[in-house]
Amino acid sequence: MITGPLAGMMLADLGADVIKIEGPNGGDPFRSFRGGAYSPHFCAYNRNKRSVQLDLKTTEGRESLAALIETADVILDNYRTGVMERLDLTDEHIVNLNPRIIRCSITGFGRDGPYAKRPAYDAIAQAHSGISSLFIDIADPRITGPTIADNVTGHYACQGILAALLERERSGNATRIEVNMLEAALAFIPDPFAYYTQLGMISDPNLRAHTSQSYVFKTQDRKLFAVHLSSQTKFWEAFVAAIECPELLSDHRFATRLDRIKNYIQLSETLRATFLDKPLVHWVEKFTRQGVPSAPVYDVTEVFADPQVVFLDSFSELNHPEMGALTVIRRPLYRNGSRDDQPLWPPPKLGEHTDEVLRELAELPHRQVPA
Repeated sequence: MITGPLAGMMLADLGADVIKIEGPNGGDPFRSFRGGAYSPHFCAYNRNKRSVQLDLKTTEGRESLAALIETADVILDNYRTGVMERLDLTDEHIVNLNPRIIRCSITGFGRDGPYAKRPAYDAIAQAHSGISSLFIDIADPRITGPTIADNVTGHYACQGILAALLERERSGNATRIEVNMLEAALAFIPDPFAYYTQLGMISDPNLRAHTSQSYVFKTQDRKLFAVHLSSQTKFWEAFVAAIECPELLSDHRFATRLDRIKNYIQLSETLRATFLDKPLVHWVEKFTRQGVPSAPVYDVTEVFADPQVVFLDSFSELNHPEMGALTVIRRPLYRNGSRDDQPLWPPPKLGEHTDEVLRELAELPHRQVPA
């Protein structure tokens, strides 16, 4: 629902012709996630694609998919272990159709092992990998925040596909790529495991903030202001200058970075009243002038108007002839200082391109595609 679609969208953003194969009963489940057939969830992960609706349980559907496989560079699936085999899409069958095709499969827990056949979603992978333990307050446990495991798995899948395509160009070998959500989530947070194996320290929701000297303060106008001092002494000294509290430099509790890590809570509480004394704009100006890494804590409605976001032209508006306008986030990757090469097509309606794609296949030499 996210991992495969995101990997495909990332390739499409780079210029690939991505054909999304959807089933006959509503297609991608994300289409109707909050009603309708063009939900925000679906649109967020499916721009720049063509949708082809096929029933893979029928002879016609399987033959059409076989024709697509014969012409493709990559086949990407996002099924639980065993589903592709039940659809008669074994690795051997796919390679027989196209020896040069890159095969990429995304699963929850890997092809084999005690969890191989278990269903997996983002919250499950976050929990199994330890990510959730870095967010959840054990005294008041609840799931919060965005999808993480889903998204990073899509990124790793895209990375693996691009590497496989380069390898094929150099060696002629077509590779099978496998990515699972559990290991992708593990790979995304290497530092907590390094802390445990090297120092015996168990990370919790607070350890990273303490170690990196990251803070968030409420301002006079009830806004939030984030500061990240990291390890450089110059940022601590500039921080003290920005808030005009030189006495902190001689306070033995905060004399060194290790002292500030140890006494993080005391420092944070000591500074709370200082930030409540002035509005957010005051602190933004002061910290910018002193060169301290800092930022207002925006909600999503405020991001659009940020001067740097506006300058970067980070958002774009797309228009579907039937579904209307929607706003998307532009590809963050620039090539030769530009991203004007990024396709910007709206997400497709279910089966919008079925006739178009099958007609293209039928026009290829020596192809017989079911009508």
